[in-house]
Amino acid sequence: MAAASEIIALRLLRQAKWCEELGSPLYSKLLCEAAADVRALGVCWAVLQGHHDDPAGSALALRFLGAVHRLVLEGNSPELAASYPSVGGDAACEDLWPRFRAAVRQHATALRDLVNLPVQTNEVGRSAALLGGFLDVVRRTGLPLRLLEIGASAGLILRWDQYRYEQGDEGWGNPRSPVRISGAFGDAHPRFDVAVRITERRGCDALPIEPNTEEGKLTLQSYVWPDQLERFRRLASAIDIAHRVPAQLDQANAADWIKAALAAGVHGVATVVFHSIVWQYLAPEDRARIERDMTIAGQAATIDNPLAWLRFEPGRDAAEVHLQLWPGGEDRLLARSGFHGKPVHWVVSEG
Repeated sequence: MAAASEIIALRLLRQAKWCEELGSPLYSKLLCEAAADVRALGVCWAVLQGHHDDPAGSALALRFLGAVHRLVLEGNSPELAASYPSVGGDAACEDLWPRFRAAVRQHATALRDLVNLPVQTNEVGRSAALLGGFLDVVRRTGLPLRLLEIGASAGLILRWDQYRYEQGDEGWGNPRSPVRISGAFGDAHPRFDVAVRITERRGCDALPIEPNTEEGKLTLQSYVWPDQLERFRRLASAIDIAHRVPAQLDQANAADWIKAALAAGVHGVATVVFHSIVWQYLAPEDRARIERDMTIAGQAATIDNPLAWLRFEPGRDAAEVHLQLWPGGEDRLLARSGFHGKPVHWVVSEG
């Protein structure tokens, strides 16, 4: 069996590859350097030691980087802040790694605690990938939507209908929305000629975040990659919308919560259970319970009380958006997408 340090180093390098492909050269570089440091049993190893047995899907690399970013955002590491664009720094500076290593050494005790926190990436850009699924449910059922989100974090995606989506000369949503997601789609996009009404917005999370507090805002910002300023601007605008549009967030086990929510059926609405990059964080037994309860509830669905399951989760080479709608229950692939949303390749042919 590989040494514990080698297991961690390989996880950091795997995430470095994804960060490079997803447009964060800053994080890619830092993770490559951190992997070498772990192999040398350096300061990063001192923080990450003991985490080699963490579940592979728990995103150790992003938990580590998010913990360091939190220190920067709090103003506790001004030297490293000079290299982080999220606070006005220059990521192209030549001494990025020495500054990062010094920050890790100085704050090792705090980082050992912070790295235990789960990743809370409430990425609003994923709404573009999910949009077509929501619109498809409305088009097929003609009903208002009851939204139930698993792993809702701060509930920002529960407000997806409050955002503006634009592709060329076409668009969907309020033209005056402060959250604008433009050019997300490739050669095709879902039909935008659908009006949507939301009757209920509810979500659950193991550690839900209140976006209208300074602590909640700091937590959300810490998991946005520091050299991706468009995501920061979008997050700030989405938090402003959260002030005005309420959503209920429950601290709960996802499987328990879904079972109870599905038992409380609502007449005359389409219930949409959805999640985005959450499945990997759930225990296998909870995933199995959710699958079973969704199937049972789906078998009981009617035309007046349909049930949909909309999923944005990792596929082979990209994220995939799947939709099941009961009665019927056919599982359809709607889109392939980047993990933060763009680009969205819509694959469904619509008349």
